[in-house]
Parts: sequence; structure tokens; C-alpha cells
Amino acid sequence: MLLSDEMICMDLNADTKEDAIRQLAMMAAEAGKLTSMDEYIESVLAREKTYTTGVGNGIAIPHGRSKAVKETFIVFGKSRKGVEWEALDGKPVHLIFLLGVPEEAESEHLKVLSQISRRLMNENFVKRLKRAETKKEIIEAFKDFQQS
Repeated sequence: MLLSDEMICMDLNADTKEDAIRQLAMMAAEAGKLTSMDEYIESVLAREKTYTTGVGNGIAIPHGRSKAVKETFIVFGKSRKGVEWEALDGKPVHLIFLLGVPEEAESEHLKVLSQISRRLMNENFVKRLKRAETKKEIIEAFKDFQQS
């Protein structure tokens, strides 16, 4: 599983999507997943300019393929107050999945996006994430859904 304890932020304190992306990218950098945090963030923000990754239901999946990514990762952030994201439904985002994929790994990029999207179509999975108070509960939700 791509999600680990060190890659989960249960109380993201961001006012803008750029700030949220920067805070989550910092976690990836600290975990040794990036060669250049700024270069990776540029790729994510460039993607955001073409089409919002705020998919609705309080969820955003910002992502970027970049040569600054050493290995594929997911950083999960939960914002209690919500972040304005220009989401498709116009509502603030509370659950953020930041994906990073090496530039040359296009098929892996699509595979990871597909896996996340499939999970997020499961209403029970989303409810568990929204109710979760601990990192352990987030990881258990992912494990449980992976097995079902």
C-alpha cells in the first residue's frame, strides 16, 4: 500500500489549495520521496490550472508526474475547516489525496488515480475517512477496502 503513517496529516491547516499542496508535498519531501519539492509542486499546480482536481463531495485529488518524484506516493490530508478548491460542486474540500508519480511512469499514474477513484466511489469508505480521528483509522479504512 502506498499510504503510510508518515504520509498522513490529520489536521491540515491550509487556507488555499496552493498552501495545502505545499504542506502535503513537504511531507513527501521529508519522507525522501522527492528530489525537488518546488519542481514537484510546479507540476501539480500546472495540472490544477488545466482542470480542478476538486472532484466534489469534499474531496480533491491533486497530482503530478514529475522527474522530481523518486517513487510513487500518496499523501493524505484532512482539513476540518475545509479548503476552497474550485471543486466541481463548489464546496470546500476536506479530504485531500496528493499523488506523486515519476515522470516516465504514465501507466502507473493512471493506475494509482484509478485505484483512488474506485475507493472514493464507495460511500462507506468516504464516510470512514470523514469520521476518522486517527492515522490508524485512515490506514485501516484503506486496508479494509482493498480486501473487499
